[in-house]
Amino acid sequence: MDAKVSMGADRARALEIFAAVMREGSFSAAGRMLGLTPSAVARSIDRIEARLGVRLLLRSTRALTPTAEGQAYLQTARRILADLDDAERQLADQGAPRGRLRISAALSHGRLCIVPLLGEFAALYPHILIDIALSDGIVDIAAGQADVAIRFGALADSLLTARKLGESGRVIVAAPDYLARYGTPLAPEDLHAHNCLNFNFRRAEPIWPFRRGSEDIVLSVRGNIEANNGETLGQLAAAGVGVARVGAFSVVDDIAAGRLVPILEDFNPGDVELIHAVFVGGSQTPARVRAFVDFLAQRLAE
Repeated sequence: MDAKVSMGADRARALEIFAAVMREGSFSAAGRMLGLTPSAVARSIDRIEARLGVRLLLRSTRALTPTAEGQAYLQTARRILADLDDAERQLADQGAPRGRLRISAALSHGRLCIVPLLGEFAALYPHILIDIALSDGIVDIAAGQADVAIRFGALADSLLTARKLGESGRVIVAAPDYLARYGTPLAPEDLHAHNCLNFNFRRAEPIWPFRRGSEDIVLSVRGNIEANNGETLGQLAAAGVGVARVGAFSVVDDIAAGRLVPILEDFNPGDVELIHAVFVGGSQTPARVRAFVDFLAQRLAE
């Protein structure tokens, strides 16, 4: 092997060892993770310090503490190792898209609209390992917590790439037997006499918007159950518990089956939530991410 190539490989390995020591907190733990003895790990750190002429770690019987130079070196090591991983993934992706694809999607939309498409996607791309997590929490794409996230509503300014997948309108629904028992609201104000089921997000106030002619109306509503996703609220409404205002996608099957009835449609303000796929864009986007986003955009448009 060429001496320069060998030296580069040795330095990359040294960076990996140093990062592992900082992550695991000891030579022995880092050694177990890397398949090395604690003395081999310690010698690697000694060689780095000798080559740089600075102390990176303060060692005691109880802890390893990075110096200021050690902290700076750790940041550089992590960046270089991440760049190496990206380069290797790009080379591997030049053929058929492959590797682990980490997807984050909201609970209801993910279960009802994304998960049913995954079998087809897996058949098209058998070398991609699909890793999906359904949660209404927001993951940090830039920090590497997921490769692509499906997000609703307005997006915060960031360096991430967002591709529109579609949009979802809102609908107010109730079960036929609920309406038979309590009456059908004919105007927005009639909802004051009804059990209105709401979201429990801190950002979601218990107010529902309406439009009467050219006038926009905001109505404060009350109910005895809150939930963190529209599918649950739709299920409760279908059980006759109350009235819910949810994304149309989450109740389309219940409406078609007659389990839910849209109400107050003459006052629907027509507000929609945009749906985007959010990911790290640019020339370094892995082929598996591009393939999945293209697939979703096509299927959800259909």
